[in-house]
Amino acid sequence: MAASQFPRSCRSVPALSRSILLHATSRRSLYSPSGAPPKWRPSSALDEWVQREARPISLRQLTFFGRTLTESRLLSSANYVRTELPTRIAHRLRDMQTLPYIVVSNSHLSHVYELYYKAFEKLRRVPEIRTIDDNDRYCTVVQDTLREHLTVIPQLAMGVLEIQGLMKPEDTDKFMNTMLRSRISRRTIAEQHLALTETYHSPWHFPDAKVQVDANSDFVGEIFLRCSAKEIVEKCATATQELVRKAYGSDTPVPEIKIQGHLDATFPYIVSHLEYIVSELLRNSFQAVIEHNHKRPEPPPIDVLICETAQHVIIRISDEGGGVPPEILPYLWSFSKGPRRQLRLENLNRVPRMAATIQDLKIGPRSSDWKTTGNGDSSLSSLTARSPDLRLGIGLPMSRIYAEYWAGNLEVHSLEGYGVDAFLQISKLGNKNETLTTRASMDAV
Repeated sequence: MAASQFPRSCRSVPALSRSILLHATSRRSLYSPSGAPPKWRPSSALDEWVQREARPISLRQLTFFGRTLTESRLLSSANYVRTELPTRIAHRLRDMQTLPYIVVSNSHLSHVYELYYKAFEKLRRVPEIRTIDDNDRYCTVVQDTLREHLTVIPQLAMGVLEIQGLMKPEDTDKFMNTMLRSRISRRTIAEQHLALTETYHSPWHFPDAKVQVDANSDFVGEIFLRCSAKEIVEKCATATQELVRKAYGSDTPVPEIKIQGHLDATFPYIVSHLEYIVSELLRNSFQAVIEHNHKRPEPPPIDVLICETAQHVIIRISDEGGGVPPEILPYLWSFSKGPRRQLRLENLNRVPRMAATIQDLKIGPRSSDWKTTGNGDSSLSSLTARSPDLRLGIGLPMSRIYAEYWAGNLEVHSLEGYGVDAFLQISKLGNKNETLTTRASMDAV
């Protein structure tokens, strides 16, 4: 097909991308389970939304909106989410369209592409939200989309493992980081709005005829205003100890957790984000200590030090688990590289859905049995039927993305033969905007 035969909106897309837009005419595809090619889609609507840049928001701004929750503010929040979700999804669709065709036609990545395009088409058509009834209907659409997208993380992870050799590893990891950071951003603003809507409809939150949230409440939507580092570590440690006992046997000695430092440190944060990071770090430490010290009657403790400064809270988790194996250390933060590719693929195949929160680490009932905050299978719901000792190889890079999302940081220092120190830095003021990937930075790849 000559270039002049492409719709004008397609001509700016690289040649490899055009095949994505017209692949129905060229070859059978893996986009659908039956192998039938998908319908051709013009990209004019996508082009329009890609021209918009996402508008980042901070925890402080989210808190301000929720603290003085009136009907007007709730509707403003709804319309912010209404425009932001399709904008952010549009940028990720364009990212996928600029991948080589052989990459995006991978069955796992094409599954994500189809999910995103379906969501984009649905969300971009939502009209301006003018009433509470409009908002309630919109929340149903958002809830359904969040549930459908629980398959995204394992599908992306399997996809980038299977396309090894088809892209430069650094480009693959940059693509994965961008996709996951954007996913976190969308779920954050969506779930915050769902939580505010639930709050608005709860009369016990509004003694004065739904005018303002209780000033003594520690939660504003999904944001916990006085998140305690010590309490988070203790909660995650308890869940992780249950996990390792299930994996290694109830008679296996479990390391003690020793917490020191500024035990009264508090800060505003989204609890599920922090719980996921801390739980992944603790799980790595518990497993390393148990396996490295299995001949000792009592394993050495895991030390947690909490340090509070004017602007940050730092949580250091130290273990004597022998350190990171040297063959894994160079690939610690990579989604696509490493020596355990086949094992990771096999394990990910056993993970149909993943929210990437502390619930992903829990054992017990299926996701439908976990109590949620009204969002159904949201980021607060569990991963379905995950084996307690299932190692996916994505916990650390996912944790770093969560840490950096609110302008924090995560570093791991390993001393071979001895142990690991993990440093989690959190911005405690809540005034930093979410970290988003811009269109310009992706187009520069």
